[in-house]
Amino acid sequence: MLSTQSHPIIEATLPLVGERMSGIAKNFYDRLFAAHPELFDGLFSRSNQKNGTQQQALAGSIAGFAAHMVKNPDSAPEILLARIAHKHVSLGILPEQYDVVYKHLFDAIAEELNDVITAEIAAAWTEVYWLMAHALIKMENGLYAAASNDKPWTPWIVSGKERAGSDAVTFTLVPADDTPVTPSRPGQYVGVKVRMPDGIHQVRQYSLASDDGTAVRVFTARLDADGEVTPVLHHSVQIGDQLMLSNPCGDITLGDGDHPLVLASAGIGCTPTASILRSLARQDSRREVLVLHAEASLDRWALREQMSSDAAGLEAAELELWLEEPAGDAHQGRMSLDSVTIPANASVYLCGPLPFMRSIRSQALESGVPAERIHYEVFGSDLWLANA
Repeated sequence: MLSTQSHPIIEATLPLVGERMSGIAKNFYDRLFAAHPELFDGLFSRSNQKNGTQQQALAGSIAGFAAHMVKNPDSAPEILLARIAHKHVSLGILPEQYDVVYKHLFDAIAEELNDVITAEIAAAWTEVYWLMAHALIKMENGLYAAASNDKPWTPWIVSGKERAGSDAVTFTLVPADDTPVTPSRPGQYVGVKVRMPDGIHQVRQYSLASDDGTAVRVFTARLDADGEVTPVLHHSVQIGDQLMLSNPCGDITLGDGDHPLVLASAGIGCTPTASILRSLARQDSRREVLVLHAEASLDRWALREQMSSDAAGLEAAELELWLEEPAGDAHQGRMSLDSVTIPANASVYLCGPLPFMRSIRSQALESGVPAERIHYEVFGSDLWLANA
């Protein structure tokens, strides 16, 4: 709950802080990594620091939290917090690290707002930070407690490596020790810690495209030739190698009920869709399921066989495909819902590039789907939710 003393101060200063938050975020990360360069090893993404997406996500999330508290001082933005908490758990973030963030963030705020900041403004924004931090810590502690083990990272052995489409690879992993394995839910992801050629570990999150109970983990990674991690996964990691994985995370999962589902994806965004579809197929579900996928070409569709087989095996499933390069019965060009009839009371799940998800979400809203029934998963920093 935002205090009555801080509420008017945050309301008055939010426009200015929001305007300068990008500079604050950059200043913060410069300070943080100057003091703690070791945080690049197994925690922060060097790529996201270089391209600025991490700074944008931080700036947007803090400003978004503050804006929510101004409008709703007695509540918290649960969706924003849950998204961040799951990502933090997939990185192994611990409560004491919030103290480190606080120091360098508020040193950055003091510098960037030196022309206007007062003790009262600093105290009000300190309150906002710790309201957000304590809400996240509570959520993250709950997620850690719900896991089947108390380890943020456990070793897994690569037992399978197969090409998936023209430029993706599917990895199958089995536990490397007897640590209890946390079951995953359809649509979740794991953090994967990979050692770079310079010895630094980098973490990326990959959706579990299939889940066979607790015996294996399966994820598919599309090659980003300009990236850091996928070239190592594709070219260096071999069967028999060991990778460190987090427990499953992610709040965009298949919900209960028997109402219809629309699973819309583009590119490698098909991985959480495939997980949900596989779960339905294993249950021999009779739910009405509309699977929509967009791809550049048929050969790039990473999980083509799995998704096609699972959709064909379901009693009430239909699959439609959009391809930039025409093939067979597929629609040509980018996905559009103009010719798609969305079932009444359907829940819509989206995953793919942000422009794709913005477009399909807008079309779904126009067709009458309530906003609360549209769910999405973003790979990497969630700039969409933060900026909203």
